[in-house]
Amino acid sequence: MKVAHYTHNLRAKLTWFFKSLLFLGIIYASYLLILLSIPYLVLKPSIEFLRTKELIYHLDWWRISFYIHVFSSPIVILSGLFQFNRSILRSYKSIHRSLGFTYILFVILVSGPSGILLGLYANGGYIAQISFVVLSSSWILFTLIAYLKVRKHEYQSHSKWMMRSYALTLSAVTLRLYAYLFDLFNVPLGPTETYILIAYLSWIPNLIFAEICIKKDWFIDK
Repeated sequence: MKVAHYTHNLRAKLTWFFKSLLFLGIIYASYLLILLSIPYLVLKPSIEFLRTKELIYHLDWWRISFYIHVFSSPIVILSGLFQFNRSILRSYKSIHRSLGFTYILFVILVSGPSGILLGLYANGGYIAQISFVVLSSSWILFTLIAYLKVRKHEYQSHSKWMMRSYALTLSAVTLRLYAYLFDLFNVPLGPTETYILIAYLSWIPNLIFAEICIKKDWFIDK
């Protein structure tokens, strides 16, 4: 009995440590994402990524979609992150509802649609474009399902769909992480091949990890 009790406590502590580390990691990644967004405040086409979009920057709908997507991303990431904090879930329900409403509103009406429009002209050609359009469409769909579930008071199902949605939200972070790692380790691929690979790595592993969390009942509101 003592061994089983010790094992249970050790597993609980390791789980708490892992979740805390993940939580802090996402906060730090959000901070970095905000820093990356700041240069675009000047609204000029000569900034970093926009230098690769000289041929379409003049399109009003693309340019507006880009800035909407970039500046709304930190809001979505941070409002979504605190949806999985059980202290807020149980003790500060009004905050949970407000953050949840902000997250759902931005994903379905702002960040998701702008992501689809940007995906249509993504670097890497049709294969990469398909990835980003599927990603953004799934992001909207999963978030809408989560919203419908909470409206029906199906809270566990709501939590699971929110986790899937948030896994796709974090593609903004993982895309840049993989781009950094590919550059750091000088992966021997051409620019197009690299971008296509990163386009899919940015969100598919995230969804797999989300399903593992769901199976393990991590972050799920009971």
